[in-house]
Amino acid sequence: MAHEIKVLIVDDSAVVRQVLAAILSKDPQIRVIAAAADPILAQEKMLAEWPDVIVLDVEMPRMDGITFLKKIMAERPTPVVICSTLTEKGAETTMQALAAGAVSYVTKPKLGLKDFLSESSAELIRSVKQAAQSRPKQFGRAVSATTSPSALASATLTVAHVDKPAPLGALARTTDKVIAIGTSTGGTQALEVILTALPRVSVGIVIVQHMPEKFTALFANRLNTLCEIEVREARHGDRVMPGRALIAPGGLHMRLTRSGAYYQVEVLDGPPVNRHKPSVDVLFKSVAQVAGRNALGIIMTGMGDDGARGLRDMHDAGANTIGQDEASCVVYGMPREAVKLEAVDVELPLDRIAAEMIRFYQKG
Repeated sequence: MAHEIKVLIVDDSAVVRQVLAAILSKDPQIRVIAAAADPILAQEKMLAEWPDVIVLDVEMPRMDGITFLKKIMAERPTPVVICSTLTEKGAETTMQALAAGAVSYVTKPKLGLKDFLSESSAELIRSVKQAAQSRPKQFGRAVSATTSPSALASATLTVAHVDKPAPLGALARTTDKVIAIGTSTGGTQALEVILTALPRVSVGIVIVQHMPEKFTALFANRLNTLCEIEVREARHGDRVMPGRALIAPGGLHMRLTRSGAYYQVEVLDGPPVNRHKPSVDVLFKSVAQVAGRNALGIIMTGMGDDGARGLRDMHDAGANTIGQDEASCVVYGMPREAVKLEAVDVELPLDRIAAEMIRFYQKG
């Protein structure tokens, strides 16, 4: 990335503003153009020079960060990185921000800013650089396709285990279908678009959305209130069944297995794969091994290449595969890498993916 990235920091804490500015100023590609104590002051500074990326707190005086974010997205969509504390309340607020159009988030500690400076500086810089490459979008709610609208495993996943064939169970064949979805940056909005468009009875779905622990349960609960289908954070041994979508828990991997003719999920600990936990590749490779041609794989908006090789495995095993097209992606990274590997049968805009999912379920 050759061009300079102009960053605006908005946080009511002077100490946090100083720490974030110090971190970002260390990178020669980033220039902090201003820092503001609240969104009202931030708007004044943005009139003088518009930033490429905004690093935004959510709990501030005069105007909260969510209201400010919605205003930005409505008037001039700009990449926003949320910097929030990882508490239950903070996670819920951050989920609201992601739904409103923020492209990423970093965890801000309540205490220990010096440790944050040394331990999380690389994460913050990486998030800002990735945000600068994104194209934030304001998605509307999809129309429903119908007429009306943790006990975790003690097992541990090793890197070698990712490529190990999953157990097939008692039956060598099954006709049950399954849809596997992998996404990252921009995926919270994109998943809402497609899942809210599905009828109550549809194919069982397994999902990896790159997200840390605490966030995935809140995300799943939010989607569950919006969708006709059941959406929840996956638990070890959960059955994959029609009308249910299971989202991999943050900080753990998820694999598809089979018990007799039924699909289930394993929720496993283990090292990150492609720097991610959960990893899309871990899920997709298991789907290739267990479901083969009875599966549909979908890779959507996100940075990096996680899921590309797994989708190729699914494709080679006879599964149908879809990549979200570049125009509708917030970040056309993961789909691009899958296309390069010739893992994608067809690229579709976001608003057409749900219809293909329904068609996959209905065809014999």
